[in-house]
Amino acid sequence: MKIVGCDLHAKQQTIAMVDTETGEFTEKTLAHEGNKVREFYAGLEGPVVVGIEATGAMQWFLQLLEELGIECRVGHPAKIRAKETRKQKHDRRDARLELELLMEDRFPTIWMPSSEQRDLRTLLRDRHQWVKVRTRVQNTLQAIALNHALRHGHALWSPAGQKALQALALSRYSSQRRDELLHLYVQLQKRIKELDRQVEEEAKRRPQALRLLTHPGVGPITALATDVFLGDAHRFATGNQVASYIGMIPCEHSSGKRQRLGKLSKQGNALLRYLWTEAVMHAAAKDPELKTLLSAQAHPERHGQGQDRGGTQTGYPAVDHDARPD
Repeated sequence: MKIVGCDLHAKQQTIAMVDTETGEFTEKTLAHEGNKVREFYAGLEGPVVVGIEATGAMQWFLQLLEELGIECRVGHPAKIRAKETRKQKHDRRDARLELELLMEDRFPTIWMPSSEQRDLRTLLRDRHQWVKVRTRVQNTLQAIALNHALRHGHALWSPAGQKALQALALSRYSSQRRDELLHLYVQLQKRIKELDRQVEEEAKRRPQALRLLTHPGVGPITALATDVFLGDAHRFATGNQVASYIGMIPCEHSSGKRQRLGKLSKQGNALLRYLWTEAVMHAAAKDPELKTLLSAQAHPERHGQGQDRGGTQTGYPAVDHDARPD
């Protein structure tokens, strides 16, 4: 069996490999050019286990190892770094550290989504990106309208509102800017509607997403995102662990009998955290009891809840901040 510690970068990777049968140790650096990486791993005989740190540029490598039938374990970067006490840090040392952790069965493996889940994540991120572009276009058009005494608010995006915006008498370049932005807005609307349709179709195919759709405030986008970003919910023992994984728990700096809680840790997927927040606001708008509960959490001083001298609310459960970087 061959065990490989791999320090992966965008242009190259440094590996430290041990053959457990012969005890042979190998170190080398592979450039990510041509077929060098594929040829190296395809030439390894017998069972092979590769360990890497989680990074944003690893998807191609994971797919390559999956095609070659090689087991790849992805580790939590912060936990791997915490196991090295020396101040020296370079690629060879990082690869050796990953190899050592693999051989001693101490490698902090994290959960990884399947190929299908990764593809659906791309769909959701694509939609979110276009929505952000649409928002910038809308804000610019709204500013043009307000600067010319056209105050329609949200009604500006109705057919009547856009007609009124188009009818504004503007100077040459302002008129050109308005026309181009309106044309872009229409194109963005078409693209986002198509992506919404695809998201809805995918959500209907997944039992977990369908179950989430029964919850107030949850639509196809939030349901599908929860399914593909969170994965199998059974891997979490409690709801507190789910909140910790998404980063929806407060930072904590407590000592002795004094508990100090701060802002959200945000150690998790930002898109899912955003969608959950939006879902809660939609649900609270339709549920008076939930609205009162949220108000009590946001303004504890109005509801007689305790605060420490740092001005932060007390009473949150302590949970492990173990979220995978995304």
